[in-house]
Amino acid sequence: MTDHFVIADRKDYLAAVESIAAGTGPIAVDAERASGFRYSQRAYLIQVFRRGSGTFLFDPPAIGRFDELNDSIADEEWVLHAATQDLTCLREVGLDPHRIFDTELAARLLGMPRVGLGTVVEELLGIHLAKEHSAADWSTRPLPEPWLVYAALDVELLPDLRDAINALLIEAGKSGIAEQEFSAELTRDLKPMRAEPWRRLSGIHAVKGLRNLAVARELWLSRDELARETDTAPGRLVPDASLTAVAKAMPESKRALASLREFNGRASRTEIDRWWAAVEAGRTTKDLPVLRANGDTLPPPRAWIDRNPEADARLKAARAAVGELSERLSIPMENLMTPETLRRVAWAPPAEITPETVGDALAGWGARPWQIEATSQSIAQAFVEAHQKPAEPDEADS
Repeated sequence: MTDHFVIADRKDYLAAVESIAAGTGPIAVDAERASGFRYSQRAYLIQVFRRGSGTFLFDPPAIGRFDELNDSIADEEWVLHAATQDLTCLREVGLDPHRIFDTELAARLLGMPRVGLGTVVEELLGIHLAKEHSAADWSTRPLPEPWLVYAALDVELLPDLRDAINALLIEAGKSGIAEQEFSAELTRDLKPMRAEPWRRLSGIHAVKGLRNLAVARELWLSRDELARETDTAPGRLVPDASLTAVAKAMPESKRALASLREFNGRASRTEIDRWWAAVEAGRTTKDLPVLRANGDTLPPPRAWIDRNPEADARLKAARAAVGELSERLSIPMENLMTPETLRRVAWAPPAEITPETVGDALAGWGARPWQIEATSQSIAQAFVEAHQKPAEPDEADS
């Protein structure tokens, strides 16, 4: 396609499905959302490219479900860049791949220092890809032509990029690693449910006192309800800093709330009754929150030396060992072994420390076979050595 026509009706959509099915090779897919503008994380534009078929730009709100397209291409390899950012919104409309190639994740596994699409395309394909519309409000209708040009290029270059990266993976002996990581992306829970999502409120750590936390909670819940009703990003109604300012100030009247200088945002005064009701609810509720959201949450590493010095020593030794492996394998530490998994096993290691028992513990927290094979020996050795010498201060934890 050269005119960047946005497909917004079922007839054109079904014709596009036939064209895509008739193409050859992997399917390049991308999605654009309106993060920071809308409450939902739905896709407002879906781009598809396949060699022999061309580029297709779809309007998901207008089309609805994409089951026919999924039925025709689900078994093919889909190429995405940073797949975890798009899989949830694609699945919401019925697009659910069985096999993927994630060019962003592959670039990480290759040890590339910068893995944004524009950077990787420029480095491997020699093409400059402008990214000036990446943070645009894609719920805008009609979509401006420059935005559509940008969106089309995002997928048109993906098959060539996939081939270039795959050749590098083969050369580095990392194809098997990449396949395991791609499979893990498809089975990962991309939308984990939080028991108390209000604790994601930025700055909540500075709110002291159970009653103050209750006010912060009620304000967050009230804002979330309004954001959902209006499909507006919560921060565009009232920013997090305003909610925490109210929770710390604990105004005693609606007038005091309205006069609080730090309480701002486009809905801070137009919805003042809503916010005051939330403050009153927090001030009077008998359902006070606990100080810690989850008993399963580990303390921050900087507190380990006091809370659990043996675990602190294990973690520091294991970090150093994984860091050395990371440099040797040219794989970032967080991809070689996630920090959370390493912390979990360091905090509560197996009773008997061997490469096998440590490997089992890592697997229990979701480590992939290649990660276990690469790290279990070194982590086990680090744990054993940590028990044999006193813990040393770690500047990274201070």
